[in-house]
Amino acid sequence: MARGNSGQLRIIGGQWRGRKVPVPTAEGLRPTGDRIRETLFNWLAAQIPDAHCLDLFAGTGALGLEALSRGAAHCAFVEIASRPAAALEGSIRTLNAESRCEILRCSAEEALNRLRNDTPDRSFHVAFLDPPFEKELLSPALEQLCDSGILTHDAVIYVECSMRETLAVPSGWTERRQKRSGEVAYGLLERSA
Repeated sequence: MARGNSGQLRIIGGQWRGRKVPVPTAEGLRPTGDRIRETLFNWLAAQIPDAHCLDLFAGTGALGLEALSRGAAHCAFVEIASRPAAALEGSIRTLNAESRCEILRCSAEEALNRLRNDTPDRSFHVAFLDPPFEKELLSPALEQLCDSGILTHDAVIYVECSMRETLAVPSGWTERRQKRSGEVAYGLLERSA
């Protein structure tokens, strides 16, 4: 989404199908489009019910909210920018989903440290990594996430980046799915067999 534009984003499946959430104006905020989300959640159909999810660069919360709408048990949203975090809090209240959500208003690095150190028994089944494009955020966050110990043994990680970015898949992980749409490359990672 271009800076200066604000609008709404539609949840495309599950109990909140058709509900709209606000998209605030914020630099680098680029919600994942409907077509990509539809493909992603078709891929994740078996993993989402009752899953604990981590939306690491949440922005509008489109990915985490879509997961909750489709039956995920809980989602931790990480968003450092104040306007998107405030809009996300409002969306969660509007959807009456407070008991299934938490928002960490900090950087991805700080959130991963906090989740690892403060809640050592917590683990996530699905993680979404869709940082602002071309800011050199994806690979370091992915590496830290994979080393954090907060993912279940059968966890999957969704990654989304610009086609101009190079994604280094961490040791012990492999690409299960990958696809491109326009200038966007996206896919799922899983632990190597």
